[in-house]
Amino acid sequence: MIFTLICKDKPGNVDVRLANRPAHVDYLMALDKAGKLKFAGPFIGEDGKPMGSLVAVEADDRAGAEQIAAGDPYAKAGLFASTEILPWNWVFKAPEGN
Repeated sequence: MIFTLICKDKPGNVDVRLANRPAHVDYLMALDKAGKLKFAGPFIGEDGKPMGSLVAVEADDRAGAEQIAAGDPYAKAGLFASTEILPWNWVFKAPEGN
């Protein structure tokens, strides 16, 4: 099942995001290599700066998605003010083999 991780940064923490970005990218690349990453990218604020993340992952259940979310270096660094985890059904424009 696909789960979306909707993560909102704590205000004024762009420096935390930038400092942890290489580890975050490595983490996402490892998820991708394991076949668990569907897509990911930052939310952008009106000022043009990142203010959160949207990550879609494949997990057996919510507990698996929670484990993936908790392992993200951004989460470990305390970047996020909130993380919402929701099951998601890719209906339109889904790639083949989804």
